[in-house]
Amino acid sequence: MNHGPSGLSVAVPSTALFTDHYELTMLRAALRAGTAHRHSVFEVFTRRLPEGRRYGVVAGTGRVLDAIANFRFEQDQLEFLDRTGVVDGPTLQWLAEYRFTGDVHGYPEGEVYFPGSPILRVTGTFAECVLLETVVLSVLNHDSAVAAAASRMAIAARGRSLIEMGARRTHELAAVAASRAAFIGGFDTTSNLAAGYRHGIPTVGTSAHAFTLLHDTERDAFRAQVDSLGRGTTLLVDTYDVAEAVRAAVEIAGPELGAVRIDSGDLLLVAHRVRRQLDELGARDTRIVVTSDLDEYAIASLAAAPVDAYGVGTQLVTGSGHPTCSMVYKLVARAGGEAPDTPLVPVAKKSAGGKLSIGGVKWGARPAGPDGVPTTEIVGTGPVPEELAGDLIQVELVRGGEIVGAEPPSAARKRHREALERLPLSAGQLSRGEPVLLTEYR
Repeated sequence: MNHGPSGLSVAVPSTALFTDHYELTMLRAALRAGTAHRHSVFEVFTRRLPEGRRYGVVAGTGRVLDAIANFRFEQDQLEFLDRTGVVDGPTLQWLAEYRFTGDVHGYPEGEVYFPGSPILRVTGTFAECVLLETVVLSVLNHDSAVAAAASRMAIAARGRSLIEMGARRTHELAAVAASRAAFIGGFDTTSNLAAGYRHGIPTVGTSAHAFTLLHDTERDAFRAQVDSLGRGTTLLVDTYDVAEAVRAAVEIAGPELGAVRIDSGDLLLVAHRVRRQLDELGARDTRIVVTSDLDEYAIASLAAAPVDAYGVGTQLVTGSGHPTCSMVYKLVARAGGEAPDTPLVPVAKKSAGGKLSIGGVKWGARPAGPDGVPTTEIVGTGPVPEELAGDLIQVELVRGGEIVGAEPPSAARKRHREALERLPLSAGQLSRGEPVLLTEYR
């Protein structure tokens, strides 16, 4: 059990079966061969950013740490693996005692990354590290994709409020993870109550068209909502005639009406008309919220519109066209023998086809250029040059199996804002382009 922001106890299920079958076949064979306990280092990185993207966003690190802490095989899971013949007796016995006892370092959550960046480094025995591959990648690939989309939308919004409302457009558990990632990327609130409960993200919500259609008249619906939620509520004004709805909304709630929401039509044109009408009716402080299949480009196109907040769903939770970051989890070094003090040997896949990897334990550094803005992401192996010691990006996340890098999503959100401020101005361009920092290998 652990405790959510509400202080209530929350059951934490095992994450051990968020694992591909082949992780266990490798484990089984390595245990039999006597190589399972060789000291090993795995790294998470991506060979390229999604097409046209200028930077990536590290998100999901906190969920990865939770997954590692709860990666244990429970009795019914062991019985399943035994019954289905996935593992043999010795492997089953080893899994029954599994607890990760190694170390994890990585780019802190909210930081940006580029091709080749050593986003996460997992160190331990081959056996204990290889089992984490699938769950680590599934979390980081999903959450980082959503956070990158959220970051671009936040740039396009230019300080206007952003509401995450995509729960109905994805898997129910993915929706909670997406809400957390969107918050890190720059969204302010969510409609998802589970995300509010688990991660402390502010939640918002008023009504849908169904609420208006339930009542005999639109005025009856508005009156019921204002009577229940107060004059500061948000009224949905595009069920029938927008102009008539705005007039009724102000008559019923008065100039203290909190906001109106527009969910269809030419949002730029309608927002201007609604703003003019609200001002003429004396509701100058009433805000305008727009929704309706928005993405970063649609948000940017509304920059000149009198809009106060954007509600985004489908495009956000699906990464705005890039639902994964193509991160991989590769063995980059392993001991040359079984003795605990055997030196590490760099290893890497050598096949062609765009999947070349670089062996060796890596570090990432981002030194500032002459004007204080970095121009390169330096990725190296071996000793860190003295002049780069203060520019290293990786931090300690797990030490000897104990989580040491846990932090709330709000800390990652703040870090992401600061990371963007340190990038070249071209990072904020929504047009397609190359990564804003070149990756230099040493």
